[in-house]
Amino acid sequence: MTDGRPTNDEVADVLEEIADLLEIGEANRFRIRAYRDAANTVRSLDEPIEELALEEGAGELETIPGIGEGIARVITSYARTGRSELLERLRGEMVPAALFEQVPGIGEELARRIAEELDISTLEELEQAAHDSRLQEVRGFGPERVRNVQISLAGWLSTAAQRRRRRARDGDGPGQEPQVETLLAVDQLYRRKAAAGELRRIAPKRFNPEGEAWLPISNVERDGWRFTALYSNTRRAHELDKTDDWVVLYYERDGEEGQATVVTETRGPLEGRRVVRGREDECADHHRREGKG
Repeated sequence: MTDGRPTNDEVADVLEEIADLLEIGEANRFRIRAYRDAANTVRSLDEPIEELALEEGAGELETIPGIGEGIARVITSYARTGRSELLERLRGEMVPAALFEQVPGIGEELARRIAEELDISTLEELEQAAHDSRLQEVRGFGPERVRNVQISLAGWLSTAAQRRRRRARDGDGPGQEPQVETLLAVDQLYRRKAAAGELRRIAPKRFNPEGEAWLPISNVERDGWRFTALYSNTRRAHELDKTDDWVVLYYERDGEEGQATVVTETRGPLEGRRVVRGREDECADHHRREGKG
């Protein structure tokens, strides 16, 4: 974003991700096509779509060819708040195995193994696993298949993700992520509000045959980052009865996006403390500074 305002490319990225998630969810193909066409239209505009949305409103956006009423509302909401409720809902309802199955070379059984054994839920996490040797540890993935997945993902991921990879490769951009103090604070706030029944609940498609709206979801801003928080709905979380402990945090700031998982440590010097997976050393330092470790 520029000065906190979404650019045309960033608005188009949102529309494209919505289209991707709708396609994975087997939504109406005309609706999927509408979001893809709208993304192309927004990306090609000479004037900032954000200014038009804020100054003229959704009605004016509908005069642009390819942008209907529903998409105009999505754009206007994103211009005003920097968030899309539709995108956040689709992310929360996503079934990881169904997502991975769309990648060439990964069928239904392999997709299920990835989701269950690696406990990952996004294409970005799959790409990382393909490059750091974890994917090759999953039965059915030899070196050649892993290379094919790497190649497929390079072209599959969104324009925004490709921009982030280029920035990291070329050293252009900060490549930042939230500090563990910020992640732990958002985790604490989410769990407190979820326990108090203060959060909206969604009905995830995965492991929810009754269609119950049980999963609390929260959207907050802290230290300049936008967060979407929700309990983990992975098979592993259900097997270990951790669906009210493991918290997944999606975050975004100035085009930098990512996710983190916060859990209660069950062993070692941090046993009983909340930690961010993969950043345990930083969490240990944090707890020591807070006088808790």
